[in-house]
Amino acid sequence: MAQNIKMKLIYPRWEKLPGQTTFNLPPHGPVVFAAALPERVDVSFTDENVESIDFEEACDLVGISMMLSTQVKRGWAIAAEFRKRGKKVIFGGISTMLHAEETLEYGDAVFLGEAEGRMEELIGDWEKGRLKKVYNYMGKLPPIELVGPARRDLYKRELYNHKGVQMVDLFHASRGCRFNCYPCAVSYLGGRVFRPRPFDKVVEEMAGIDNNRLFIVDNSLAQNKEWEMQLFKEIIPLKKKWVSHTIEDDPKILDLAAQAGAWYVYQAVFDTSDFIRERIRRYHDYGIGVEGTILLGMDNQSEDDMRRLIDFLLEIDLDLAEFTILTPYPHTKAYEDLMRKGRILDYDWDHYNAGQVVYQPAQVTPEKLQELYEYAWSSFYSNESQELKMTKLFTRVMRREMEDGTWRPRDRKLMNQSFGKEVKRNIGNI
Repeated sequence: MAQNIKMKLIYPRWEKLPGQTTFNLPPHGPVVFAAALPERVDVSFTDENVESIDFEEACDLVGISMMLSTQVKRGWAIAAEFRKRGKKVIFGGISTMLHAEETLEYGDAVFLGEAEGRMEELIGDWEKGRLKKVYNYMGKLPPIELVGPARRDLYKRELYNHKGVQMVDLFHASRGCRFNCYPCAVSYLGGRVFRPRPFDKVVEEMAGIDNNRLFIVDNSLAQNKEWEMQLFKEIIPLKKKWVSHTIEDDPKILDLAAQAGAWYVYQAVFDTSDFIRERIRRYHDYGIGVEGTILLGMDNQSEDDMRRLIDFLLEIDLDLAEFTILTPYPHTKAYEDLMRKGRILDYDWDHYNAGQVVYQPAQVTPEKLQELYEYAWSSFYSNESQELKMTKLFTRVMRREMEDGTWRPRDRKLMNQSFGKEVKRNIGNI
């Protein structure tokens, strides 16, 4: 009887920016990929953001799953270490797809596209000693019904816990996005057709997650009103509390979202219009918090425009704000446009972190845009720190959980740990 194959699956570390939260969420891509592997593949998982890689761990095959451009160079370095030891290395994930040509040089194979229904071929080729250099399924989308529950059993949960508070689990109810936004690569990665998962599979997976707090990572929930309303109706009985990207601006949908457990949303704030002001107010009317996502450096933004936008944020009662600089990721309209015009200044992927200027802005110098980005963070959080604002959101969700009987106390065994490391307790600080 043939022995199972041992695969070591790795998620490379990436450097956080000064303004970003120190929290580490369990990555979604690797455990979705793991769910698509044949049963004869035994997987161990290492997230290098919370633990060290054991390069001597016994394994037959190494998989490196990369999501961010800032993981790419580290992923290449990890691959080199394993290949020195005679291991075959397969790359996959979003940033592998965005940086495929370069990544080819560093691995034995690259997998491009969605994994469901495709991994038997790859694993079979490896078993026969004829691994292909490229498995290219870009644009060849598998039936959405093949998407099963992610392999969350691979997580070491204590490594995603902060002083006894478990971080949210990531989950997706759909794939694809019918929009094609200027700085976004989603249309290239997952196509412009909205592909919702069957409701029974969504409910089954969500119910099976041992965590009351989730992050629904769909690109946008506001893609189909009927589907969105039905989704919220289906998950109301689960009493989960969740974060998501944009929800449709419709009172009926917002009411259902609140009933279904909407905790807070990421909402793009792109101008200082009354439409945005009212959009934020309506979320709040239904008890849904808002983290504004603000993109700086678009061609239509002057220095004055950006300063007005930053000041505007303090007027509209955002719960949190996250600022990013326009970053021309490969296979986006922004990349094609700026490259054609000769405006990309830096191709070091470590700098493609949405917090560094890597191109020539249209109306300000790169130095001025960097200054405005830093001003945005310091200005918005000048009166209340990011930690305090986040604490308020946590307090709000805990009250709702206490009301509906789903609240879980902190894990007392982990009160003195933060993401696997010992810390001194700061009473009252989440």
